[in-house]
Amino acid sequence: MVLVAFRELVEPRKQDADSLQQPSLWADDIMDSFLTCQGQMCWYQKPDVGLEAINDAILLEACIYPLLKLYCQEQPYYLNLIELFLQSSYQTEIWQILDLITAPQGNVDLGRFTEKRYKSIVKDKTAFYSFYLPVAVAMYMAGIDGKKEHANAKKILLEMREFFQIQNDYLDLFGNPSVTGKVGTDIQDNKCSWLILKENYGQKEAKKVALVKALYEELDLPAMFLQHAEDS
Repeated sequence: MVLVAFRELVEPRKQDADSLQQPSLWADDIMDSFLTCQGQMCWYQKPDVGLEAINDAILLEACIYPLLKLYCQEQPYYLNLIELFLQSSYQTEIWQILDLITAPQGNVDLGRFTEKRYKSIVKDKTAFYSFYLPVAVAMYMAGIDGKKEHANAKKILLEMREFFQIQNDYLDLFGNPSVTGKVGTDIQDNKCSWLILKENYGQKEAKKVALVKALYEELDLPAMFLQHAEDS
């Protein structure tokens, strides 16, 4: 995404890109007990990896800074990139905790699932590193370092990410695993999702999960999602 944004801003010069997304995804897969991601077995699920994936995620994130130093140390935007990646790491980890304490395993309290908290988790856990970070890096590399320009870009990109997360919540339930690349578990994992239902929500039993899905269908939530997508 950095390269795409960079090419839209200036003529191609030097390709230098990295992000926090992969280590964050590895850690998230473990905490959410995912089996597959993007159509492949999760890294920690591989027989010779297991929980060593936690250290792999930390190591991969640590590699970002030597790479930035190697390719960008002499550039005027170097310090901006360092600060940007550090800020992204901090925000992602803080709001990962919010996501976890909002929906602890085996303790279903839908009173915690407010629209304000949902928007906070979306914005600070994933939106910053997955949407704003790549574009902000490209902007700095292109010489666009004004606070106003970055604030405007951040506002637009965070709103885009919110819709993307709503779409992700929808696909977790209604998506075809052969297309999405993963089997959704938001209901079983008691996730603070755009799709929320009391009683059977947050339960592991297949029968209760099926009841939630059936009611979602009865409430015509797929049509509601399509309307939301159209309005966005």
